[in-house]
Amino acid sequence: MPSTITIRAARDEDVPVLGRYGTQLMALHHQWDPKRFIATGTGTKASYARWLRSQLEKPDVVVLAAEQEKTIVGYAYASLEGYDYMALRGPAGVIHDLFVDPERRNQGIGRMLLDAAIAELRKRGADLIVLSTAHRNEAAQRLFAAAGFRPTVVEMTLNAKA
Repeated sequence: MPSTITIRAARDEDVPVLGRYGTQLMALHHQWDPKRFIATGTGTKASYARWLRSQLEKPDVVVLAAEQEKTIVGYAYASLEGYDYMALRGPAGVIHDLFVDPERRNQGIGRMLLDAAIAELRKRGADLIVLSTAHRNEAAQRLFAAAGFRPTVVEMTLNAKA
């Protein structure tokens, strides 16, 4: 019988694992397109963890942890944001990070985190929720489409230096 997954607010003691997962998320994006996404370095894990720790108590931020058998197996980071004239949108909930440990994928954990992040953003007043996904991240795009997200923007990149 599969073990229970609990989605809860992230706590201070979760932050080292979340920093590791954030670093893995960055590395994956960099692997897909190293000319677009920044590379990780020796200090990335600590920096990402420190930054996420700084977000935990903010009232307009949602940091969730997925826990399975007392082990953090994924996380979501989202925030409420005001008008963004560069993105041509009004106030919205923005899902920035959604990551599940590669060894725990395909168990529905990503969908549970996504649903919980959406619910928390709605509870905090978001009428519109947006997110971005790497062009090559087809699995995430399927997950987001299954949750009702639709494509609205295509980012295009030009490397100005040859």
